[in-house]
Amino acid sequence: MKWLAHEGSIESLPIGVRSPANTRLPVVNPLKGDDMAGKTEQLRTEITNQIIQALESGNSLPPWRKPWNTTNSGPHRNLISGRPYSGVNPLVLQLASQRHGFTSSIWATFKQWNQANGHVKRRPDNVKPGKWGTTICFTAPVAKKRRTDDGSEEEDKYWILKSYTVFNLDQVDGPFDQLRPSETEPTKLFEKFEAADELIAATEADIRTGDRACYVPAGDYIIMPPKESFHSGPDYYETAFHELTHWTEPEHRLNWDRKGEGYAAGELIAEISACYLAAELGIPNSDRIDKSGAYLKSWLQNLKNDNRAIFRACSQASKANDFLLSFVRTPEPVEAAA
Repeated sequence: MKWLAHEGSIESLPIGVRSPANTRLPVVNPLKGDDMAGKTEQLRTEITNQIIQALESGNSLPPWRKPWNTTNSGPHRNLISGRPYSGVNPLVLQLASQRHGFTSSIWATFKQWNQANGHVKRRPDNVKPGKWGTTICFTAPVAKKRRTDDGSEEEDKYWILKSYTVFNLDQVDGPFDQLRPSETEPTKLFEKFEAADELIAATEADIRTGDRACYVPAGDYIIMPPKESFHSGPDYYETAFHELTHWTEPEHRLNWDRKGEGYAAGELIAEISACYLAAELGIPNSDRIDKSGAYLKSWLQNLKNDNRAIFRACSQASKANDFLLSFVRTPEPVEAAA
């Protein structure tokens, strides 16, 4: 797995993934303001529409969930850095995996595969042109100078979306047998996940036993039913991660910025963060969607009304995920994620 240890050129920087602090942002061709804004809006709309279509299909789990006992368990990662993608990108990559039936969670750009002695396979006839690769995005800072009323120059800085096309390991020929997933043992319903137990304990959150699962902001504590009342081990841990995500919201922790957003928006953040965290710790997502089903209509309406909504939710979910992981790991600098 020598590719997973390499850091170097700009081309090797995976987008929307955790990256070293001294890694430079990719150099991009500057666009005029209107063109830049138009491309950003188009990318947001395209990704939002993909997620809306998946949620409306009724044929699969939400795109932030992976089915049980899948061989591509774990977060979607970049070949070169080995680091997981963040922000909205895990959702986009999971949608592509569901659509094409990929079994690997490893991705890279065309050039990165070539650098690793791989060869991206030719597009199958049943795949439309331009749809063989998967477009992911990250936010990049842009500076624009303007002249003020007194004749001096000021520089405004803002963020835009940049995109790259990546390909899954299943789309590539090359010497990657050791990276391909093997058959996994079926997950035992109440298998104990030590990494998850360690994280929950390390947060030192006030978790009390009760007949429902919730976070109580007024007392800053979590209520969790006994473990044996859950349908499975993964269902228990996912619920705990969901409530721990809500626990990160207060001002003295992450101070979520959710002005004007309702309760369902907070549930979407917690739902996505819990699934991201489960993937990081190797816990299969529960296939029970009864908890999120009640909010599905609200989520869909929100996404249809605002093509930035899923990006805000995924960004906050990634921040909560990293904050909780920091209790058991040395925090890594995170590339600004879309």
